[in-house]
Amino acid sequence: MASTLVFWVTEMTTRDGVSLMGFLDEIDDPRKPSNGTLHDFREILVMSIAAMLSDSDTVEDIAYWARKKEAWLRRFLVLKNGIPSEDTFLRIFRVIDPKQFETVFRRWVSGVVGALSGTIAVDGKTVRGSGGGGETAIHMVSALATELGIVLGQEKVAGKSNEITAIPELLDALYLKGFLVTIDAMGCQKNIARQITVKGGDYLLMVKGNQPSLLEAITDTFIDQHEVPGVDRQSQVEKSHGRLVGQIASVLPAKGVVDPADWPKCKTIGRIDSIRKIGDKESGLERRYYISSRDLSAQQLAVAVRAHWGIENRLHWVLDVSFGEDGSTIRKDNAPQNLSLLKKIVLNLIRLDTTDKRKASLRLKRKGAAWDDDTRMNMLGLTTL
Repeated sequence: MASTLVFWVTEMTTRDGVSLMGFLDEIDDPRKPSNGTLHDFREILVMSIAAMLSDSDTVEDIAYWARKKEAWLRRFLVLKNGIPSEDTFLRIFRVIDPKQFETVFRRWVSGVVGALSGTIAVDGKTVRGSGGGGETAIHMVSALATELGIVLGQEKVAGKSNEITAIPELLDALYLKGFLVTIDAMGCQKNIARQITVKGGDYLLMVKGNQPSLLEAITDTFIDQHEVPGVDRQSQVEKSHGRLVGQIASVLPAKGVVDPADWPKCKTIGRIDSIRKIGDKESGLERRYYISSRDLSAQQLAVAVRAHWGIENRLHWVLDVSFGEDGSTIRKDNAPQNLSLLKKIVLNLIRLDTTDKRKASLRLKRKGAAWDDDTRMNMLGLTTL
């Protein structure tokens, strides 16, 4: 059975020829052989990925889909004892070592990252359905390569306030050279800025009240900006779905304002002023401040900030609406964290897929994989035995 499985998993690749299933083969089976396991561990992982790609969001959906698609699955898997039960699928995700699962995921993604450039947005999201029944909802800090919308890694924390400890761990495992790493005010920490630059990346950090001296220095400089040479401004108005957003980005040199001993290689301070109008209702002025180790123009600052906030739509919203993450009531052991990562694996597969020349939406790509066996096989890069 093992040789048959290895044959096909080496065929399941991304567009850059990096075998996802080849990496998953490195995950240890957490079950004890003495328990007389009936189902192959790697086959369970393969079925789960194929099912979730095919619009199955819950463990119940995964098991039901696998039963209905048993004949198709047997084109690639041995399935010596048939399809596992829903309980078996759930037990597997409860006991998989999430650290090892995450490490393997990052190794797979790193094979793609070498061909990428642009911005990495780091932000957190609470998996709300994982709370209740005596369990605290988990909070996942994720890194998103904004150019393609692929997830580079995730780190679990107990709550949003713990993001400060999770961000360095996440960054430590990522390839940052040449990337601009954007983080909101929670991650505006000296050690994080230093870590990013040491790894060859640049930072763009939002500055708020958690860095009062830095915020005061930047605020005062922009108040007196008419006395500072080199101010650069860019204004833009966007219309979308009945909403009107006006934005002015301004940048100034950081020299003489930001201490490079505290904030290494800091070159730019920035300010974003924005006003939103929905129908007849207009919001008040929202003003945000930034520091960056990259010499940014006002336009580049505006683009990078929009890319960062795109993580809300391109990741958090997608996980909730398209994958039903917040609606999941799975809470025990490692299952919430492992299933969150499984969703991100599938999201990456869809975003990296080049088989559909029509560039269908993520929702339609999952529908297509569910409805059509050939579409699913092509998206996964499978070759029949």
